[in-house]
Amino acid sequence: MEGYLETCDHLNPRQFVVAIKRLADNFSYGSDKSPFLGSGVEYVQSRPYQWGDPVRAIDWKVTARTGKFYVKEYEAPKRMPCYLLLDTSASMAISSVPRSKYSIGLHLAGGLAFACLERISPVGVVGLGSRDFRIQPSLSGPQIWQWLHRLRRFRYDETTAVGKRLAELAPSLTSRALLVLLSDMHDPQALPALKLLSQKNDCAVLQLEDPAEKGLRGAGFLRAREAETGREFVTRASRHWLDPEVLAEELNRSGIDHLRIATDQPFLHNVRNFFKSRGLLGRGAR
Repeated sequence: MEGYLETCDHLNPRQFVVAIKRLADNFSYGSDKSPFLGSGVEYVQSRPYQWGDPVRAIDWKVTARTGKFYVKEYEAPKRMPCYLLLDTSASMAISSVPRSKYSIGLHLAGGLAFACLERISPVGVVGLGSRDFRIQPSLSGPQIWQWLHRLRRFRYDETTAVGKRLAELAPSLTSRALLVLLSDMHDPQALPALKLLSQKNDCAVLQLEDPAEKGLRGAGFLRAREAETGREFVTRASRHWLDPEVLAEELNRSGIDHLRIATDQPFLHNVRNFFKSRGLLGRGAR
């Protein structure tokens, strides 16, 4: 299709599936999996046994005391839906190293999606570029594979719309949700929109950084070209996008979890610890 390019991971569909599954296993490793997950984890009461009740649910203490079979009932936990907010703009695909920000972001989104399914949390996805790409949260593994393969193809002239898409998402969130933003945070409108979302939702930002971008900060005036449109311009490097240190401070003040990911460095261990230490994956509704 004209205007589209394959992502630069150079993986065929089968290799891509294997890579996502391995990533999901890494995120889920060490997670506690309750045998009552889905039926509930909070004990409520015991009731008389009915035909078809699982044997493992029998309350043996009450059964021994009364001489009749009783089973335990648990309160079903409410699981927050998880929205994976993936920046699909062209700046994510420009790379000075073998793996682009977009390629890493897409793989992380896939791994996180299946890790959420392991915790019985519905998963949705929103593209944060100019094209309209939005999938409502569900527990369907096949649907996740469908949108992952669709997102492997991107527009190399797609403009950024991170702030706009975040603002559009806010009114549709009728209950608390976990929002994971995967972006290079080049859109100046992203931070204000994210702050508003964080007032009623749990938000986390995985900021992807190409090593070539580090040398531009504080470089004064520079001549650059927009990845999305090809338009040349002159700007201050410090004003083209928010300095990561300043951004981290602003996010911290708003209670938004933040992790910087360098595309030329190992990142899996840091990402896994980031979510595990904050209890973001599998957290129940409040």
